[in-house]
Amino acid sequence: MALQAFHGLVAQAPAALALIEAVLLEQDLLSREAALAGELERPEPVVLTAEQVSGTEPLPECLTGESPRPRRIAADATWEAYYRYSRRLATAGRCEFVRRWVGFEVALRNALASARARALDLDPDEYLVAEEIADADAPVAEIVSSWSAAADPLSALRVLDGRRWAWIDEHSRYFSFALDELAGYARKLVLVCRWYVLAREQARAAQVS
Repeated sequence: MALQAFHGLVAQAPAALALIEAVLLEQDLLSREAALAGELERPEPVVLTAEQVSGTEPLPECLTGESPRPRRIAADATWEAYYRYSRRLATAGRCEFVRRWVGFEVALRNALASARARALDLDPDEYLVAEEIADADAPVAEIVSSWSAAADPLSALRVLDGRRWAWIDEHSRYFSFALDELAGYARKLVLVCRWYVLAREQARAAQVS
């Protein structure tokens, strides 16, 4: 199922819509980064508008919160606002799966940022986001080790998304409440669609060359 079709179904359940949209927003933000970098020709946003993804219109207020400190990478402020927004929705909606997922994802992102910074002899603290909501117990060190050993960027991304999928499998089984199950499904669908877009863009680039 495409993300747009899934979003259309969730829209029929207003009580779940905001939280599931927060999960789907991750793919829109990744598409926005790729589009602004010239790496994605035809982004297909689900929650954001086409203009917001292209950068011709500002992002929603929930993604433009004031960062507590200056950022070397402007997008870090957006991701920090996104994770905090998702955490707030999860807490308000009593969705334990999304609350734990945010903690894991922030911990993984910060571990990767630290590894990149150290490799470039930079200060890792300048590239961390939303440290206060990271899951301090998340097993990210082994993931970063496998990621750093990957042969190429695509293989490295495959390592990360494989571990993300495994995390969803491990944690979603604990929940039988409909919202947690729905959020787990949405999270997997984001990963599937991400690789569909990557394959599509690779095929398009191969045709051009």
